[in-house]
Amino acid sequence: MTIAPGNVFGFWMLIAISALVIYTIRASERGKFKVTIRPIAGLEAIEECVGRATEMGRPVHFSPGLGDIVTTSAPDTLAALQILSYVTDVAAKYDARFLVTIRMPNVYPLATETVRQGYIAANKADSYRDNMVRYVSSDQDAYAAGVIGLFHQEQVASSILAGLYMGEALLLAESAARLGIMQVAITASVMQVPFFVAACDYTVIGEELYAAGAYLTNDKGRLGGIAGQDYIKLIVIGIILIGTLMTSAGSNAIQSLLTM
Repeated sequence: MTIAPGNVFGFWMLIAISALVIYTIRASERGKFKVTIRPIAGLEAIEECVGRATEMGRPVHFSPGLGDIVTTSAPDTLAALQILSYVTDVAAKYDARFLVTIRMPNVYPLATETVRQGYIAANKADSYRDNMVRYVSSDQDAYAAGVIGLFHQEQVASSILAGLYMGEALLLAESAARLGIMQVAITASVMQVPFFVAACDYTVIGEELYAAGAYLTNDKGRLGGIAGQDYIKLIVIGIILIGTLMTSAGSNAIQSLLTM
């Protein structure tokens, strides 16, 4: 196998990174080291959201965002579906009225099956209803309007917004806030974070979205993967610092390494 000039360093870094992540996942699964994540208030509040809705006899709403599973927004959407799986488990356990709204057609069957399997796993298959997961509209504004209408029509008690959000973020969050709906927003959409912070009770931001599934389920394999990614970040930061110092000292060794 011949590696083109300029890609040698990147190739070996890919091998090393993959090996490190695989090792941390396997080591975590075997109990060789314990991975812990600092407490995240917004994720801890999810159970409170479901409990509040149950006590009030009103629905808890969940949205996996506006993203698709076949575009660059796929990581956000898949992370949101992992959170949906956990919320479904809690809703089934509490016998809460559950409502999931979907924007993208590709996400609808995945969300439907996630909720259905969650109720089956909780031995509450009889409590599952086909209208729990509702496709609203693929149009951004129409989706926002439809969800706001459901807030009023269904008298939603709490709402969990996870995944990718755009200009409709403030519409959804502010409308829910005016109705007294308890809200938890979980997003990596940097431009929408200020709106969620202003209107929601709890906001989980940035990479916390991608770690939420592991945090909520305490799955050792997922936690090991997060640990491996954190180690990689530390290595990259170290390379940047060393490169900066060496360049400042007049050495081009790092630049030569990167262009191998």
